[in-house]
Amino acid sequence: MRDVVEIGLGKTAQRGYHLDDIAIVPSRRTRDVDDVSTGWQLDAYQFKIPCVAHPSDATMSPASAAKLSELGGLGVLNVEGLWTRYEDPSKVLGELAALDDDDPATRRLQEAYAEPIRPELIAERVRQMRAGGGTVAARVSPQHTLALAPVVLDAGVDILVIQGTLVSAEHVSTTDEPLNLKEFIADLDLPVVVGGCTDYKTALHLMRTGAAGVIVGIGADEWSTTDSVLGIRVPMATAIADAAAARRDYLDETGGRYVHLIADGDLQTSGDIAKALGCGADAVMLGEPLSLCAEAPAAGAWWHSVASHPKLPRGAFGVADEPLGTMEQILFGPADSPDGQQNLFGGLRRAMAKCGYRDLKEFQRVGLVLDR
Repeated sequence: MRDVVEIGLGKTAQRGYHLDDIAIVPSRRTRDVDDVSTGWQLDAYQFKIPCVAHPSDATMSPASAAKLSELGGLGVLNVEGLWTRYEDPSKVLGELAALDDDDPATRRLQEAYAEPIRPELIAERVRQMRAGGGTVAARVSPQHTLALAPVVLDAGVDILVIQGTLVSAEHVSTTDEPLNLKEFIADLDLPVVVGGCTDYKTALHLMRTGAAGVIVGIGADEWSTTDSVLGIRVPMATAIADAAAARRDYLDETGGRYVHLIADGDLQTSGDIAKALGCGADAVMLGEPLSLCAEAPAAGAWWHSVASHPKLPRGAFGVADEPLGTMEQILFGPADSPDGQQNLFGGLRRAMAKCGYRDLKEFQRVGLVLDR
């Protein structure tokens, strides 16, 4: 039974838990780390690691997306970002990377993203990603899906990501024609990932649209301001576990259709990744951790894809930090620091080995304890 707390005589609230509130409990068995697999599959596409890139221009260019695919993850390019607004966005990215704490960073982001999206550049960026090899994925927002998705699909992507701060299967509007996700996805012959969501009911409804994957969370980290702007804060451990329950019920409802969960939020270290997967996620969406690799196009600066919203930005600008290493070192080591920010998936493999699990599906059954 979910723990319910009385806020006052007229209001109660369910208790939720963040990843920092829980810890993994080792089992009676350990396993050699070389016998552990971190492989993951979404529809027909196989990946060596359960890593999906948050579609921020700070981390994802056609080149860095292709590099992540080469290393076994899934790079996702934001087709509403700088790479589809400028023929060569390197000058704009350089200006943003040079900003410091005293500069009006949000205003500069809004100015940079005021440039209109150019459909011909969408096709060009997809072509560049395709030339780099690996699986090609692109992100559109729910508001612009009907307008931009045909261009993206014609360009030849493998996976379409429809991502907003919060996405529902039942959007109500009296002014615009709402996006009917179920009808939209049914007409496509490629896998679609949708999100974010934060609870059981929304996750279940999104699964019923036919999505191959559901994003759980809103990408919250120290730079996210969704809490202060909208009052929405997501306890990720609870959100993932609730979505995993929805996945189980949907599996029974459909007689075996499995929808993958991608955790997006509160993920900074290899330990955070292990706990998210232990709560039931199939993969994680990484943002700021990838901004610290040498291949990041913004040279260490970081911002969310909603940080440049023209009317209500929901993310602060993180000034540039020195790279912690190459993308390969961030993902696979070797680590020269003990804080868990390098060798992210080597750390995950070792956590799985310490607990005796051989693959990610088994690891979802790991024991958890509340210790804070």
